[in-house]
Amino acid sequence: MNKILIVISLLISINCISQQRGSIAGLITDKSFNDEPLPFATIIIKDTQTGTTSDLDGMFIFNDLSVGNYDLSISFVGYETLELKEIVVEANKVTSLVVPLGVSAATLDEIVIKTTTRRESEVALLLDRKNAVELRQTIGSEEMSRKGLSDASAAIVNTVGISKQDNRNIFVRGLGDRYNSTTINELSVVSNDPERKNIDVSIFNSDIIEFVGVDKVYNASIYGDFAGGNVNISSKDYSGLGFFKIGVTNGYNTNAISKNSFLLQDGSDKLGLSTAPKPTTISEFNFTNSLNLNTVKNTIDLGLSLSGGKSFEIGDTGRLSFFATIFHDNNYSFREDGILTDADADGIFRRIDLTFDSYSYETNTTGMLNLNYSINTNNRIKFNFIAINNSSQTNDEYLGTITDIADNNTGFLRRATYIKNTLYISQLLGNHVLSERFNFNWALSYNTVTGEMPDRIQNTFRRVNEVDYVFGQNQISDNHRYYQSLTENEYSGTIALKYNLGFSSENNDSKGNITLGYSGKIKERDFEATQFNFRILPEGQNVIVDPYNLDAFLNQENYQNGLFDIATFRGNQFVPNALEPQVYGGRQIIHGVFSNLEYKLSERLTGLLGVRGEFIDQEVSWKTQLDNNGNDDAFDELTFLPSLVLRYTIKENQNLRFGASKTYTLPQFKERALFIYEDVADVKIGNPDLYPSTDYNVDIKWEIFPKNEEIFSVGGFGKYIENPMNEVTIASASNDISILNTGDFGYVAGIEVEGRKIIYDNNKEFNSKVAIGFNAAYMHTFQELDSDKVREETRYNVEFTNDEDAFSGASDLLINGDITYTTSWKENHNISLTGSYNYFSDRIYSLGTNGTGNIFEKSYSNVDLILSTRLNKFEFGFRARNLLNPNIVRAQESRIGDVDILSFKRGIQMAFTLNYNF
Repeated sequence: MNKILIVISLLISINCISQQRGSIAGLITDKSFNDEPLPFATIIIKDTQTGTTSDLDGMFIFNDLSVGNYDLSISFVGYETLELKEIVVEANKVTSLVVPLGVSAATLDEIVIKTTTRRESEVALLLDRKNAVELRQTIGSEEMSRKGLSDASAAIVNTVGISKQDNRNIFVRGLGDRYNSTTINELSVVSNDPERKNIDVSIFNSDIIEFVGVDKVYNASIYGDFAGGNVNISSKDYSGLGFFKIGVTNGYNTNAISKNSFLLQDGSDKLGLSTAPKPTTISEFNFTNSLNLNTVKNTIDLGLSLSGGKSFEIGDTGRLSFFATIFHDNNYSFREDGILTDADADGIFRRIDLTFDSYSYETNTTGMLNLNYSINTNNRIKFNFIAINNSSQTNDEYLGTITDIADNNTGFLRRATYIKNTLYISQLLGNHVLSERFNFNWALSYNTVTGEMPDRIQNTFRRVNEVDYVFGQNQISDNHRYYQSLTENEYSGTIALKYNLGFSSENNDSKGNITLGYSGKIKERDFEATQFNFRILPEGQNVIVDPYNLDAFLNQENYQNGLFDIATFRGNQFVPNALEPQVYGGRQIIHGVFSNLEYKLSERLTGLLGVRGEFIDQEVSWKTQLDNNGNDDAFDELTFLPSLVLRYTIKENQNLRFGASKTYTLPQFKERALFIYEDVADVKIGNPDLYPSTDYNVDIKWEIFPKNEEIFSVGGFGKYIENPMNEVTIASASNDISILNTGDFGYVAGIEVEGRKIIYDNNKEFNSKVAIGFNAAYMHTFQELDSDKVREETRYNVEFTNDEDAFSGASDLLINGDITYTTSWKENHNISLTGSYNYFSDRIYSLGTNGTGNIFEKSYSNVDLILSTRLNKFEFGFRARNLLNPNIVRAQESRIGDVDILSFKRGIQMAFTLNYNF
């Protein structure tokens, strides 16, 4: 129990962190009553006028102490006074104490003293949340480990009011990717996916995460492109004497391991680092990769991690600390029982009616270096470097009916896709205490990402008898190879000057502070794509082909003999600029100045009043198959964004919070570029006429912390959005999908409930504990849909099936729960077992148009089981995910009822881990 109670005491105010000072926090226990917490004990720093008493839970804290040694006197009526000598306070740390008091004096070995940081601890983060003015929810690495959350995405989804779509797209309070933002150490970061605004946070492995925070209430220090929330990933720091750790992971997917032949495309290595060059000519068959598939016999997942850190004293006052980690893992998965179709308003399929198998292989290689140089107690500089390479191979094979190509279930379509993304993040941050009242912070960041899709391959076939196939072809793109490349660079920086308004003469509490600052960023994107279409000529249209030996047909000899032709969207080999790619580019500049005033209005009421002014300039240019001459479009805007956050302390363990703000939502580069992207079942096209939405946000929450490890809260929120953006099907020959401002307004309203309770606590010989956690959100979303508005403002035509509807991606009900049993019997010897549950209700995937109903994702539940144990230097773990293995179903509303148009099962994911601490 002592270890847990030590962690509880690691509370320190944000001001203390920023001023490079330290704290002493402690727990006073009663020796006479089985070491129960002892309230109202008196704690005095000797030779000063500073003192306090322990609270109802036996806790006390001294914040904002200068670095040095302190003597404490601890007393209680009827108990013997205890004096502690030379308690060391270090910069930016908490020295925590567990002190037993009784009628007889405690011996030195009964007193536990520990100095540590707070940001990884589950309970300490909870206590920080209790005392902060801002409304932020956090999950630290301790909680992530307990719940078996291997990456940032899994951590975020365990936060109240948050869900995922397509296993990647994060929805905060029913608002999707474009309404949210992502930062690393509170500095912006680029996306690794041209389809999305935000980076895929699942690529951030738990090995590099100290905690993940979600701001669902806006304050002026955050960029104004905010409606749903801001996700901040804080990278790990280290300041100890030194450590080294090695770990291995082994696992499997139950679907994948059952496949005797696991089929993937040629060209990628096991590490996911290789790429294939784009052909330099189409006058000959000039492709590097084979069209024949590779067969993988062993689909066991493997991972390896190394991490270490050390600190060095430099001179009399300096200290240099470093932390480094490198991690690699892979993952095989297989989607079984797959169906894919599309339906009209009467529930009858229009173009495709298929079953499918989907093979997938993913890799993640991550490295991080953190250098932290404390020049002295008043000046600190930190450098972070993160490199991430993630890759994904998928091979999707579809069987069934393809309209105008293969009737009566004679069709076979294969799409093999390889995606490789490489991200580099460089950050330099500084913190300087200029005086007792002034603090200066600055940060610079450079991020760059390259996203490549080298050699996506699609082939379509028609079965002519029981076993033989010929190529199927309705349009030239039915058989193609596609190459795309994205490069995005972002430069960002921030400076902030904070002034402490002083302390109250009555109780020595801080009056507050005022912060003035600037933050800005410049983002540039270059994107190019070339699709090599194979037109099967009359001489080759009736030639029998083997779908698993395509090299026998698509080769130089048959190309020369006129069985097929190769052409880009510009033309074939006889067109001079045939290899000129489709391109689009984007440049976005944001300059923001802000001011935050945090002020203690009364003994119980504290406010945070902010205002931010931003200048936004976004330009997009393109030259694509939809506009061969090329064009561009730009907008600029000056906006003022006020915000207010209030915290009223009802009692020491109860808060009432309120927040209100104005923000905006920007369209993204690809959404505005006149570029077309073809998938198996749909075609997406950009909308240059898209423009920003304006958002008005309000929150209210009541929370109580019954004990230091417990919380219960109830909150309500509302958002009013002007000119919301949605993904819809426009009127076109191929039913293209685009992003449109679909109406004048929409709103989101909801209730959130969160709780954590210790239901069993045995602190005797075996320190055992059972804790349950629960959070749920119920939401109602509404938006006006205006077809006339779309026709008037854009070049597109659309006829919404409904005049009003819910927001896409928004579930009415989200539920997360977990139960954890922990036991420990001596230092570094413990066991933890956690079961977790997640549920979301039906949610709209895309809005219905032209008489067809909405497409929606059906609800499902998920259960995970996590076991971890530590035996001295060894750590063992087991994770079982997706134990219920539900059908993932996407359905479409029709006149005859709901029709399933996509369905599959992911399988159960098993993983075993072994770590050794040197």
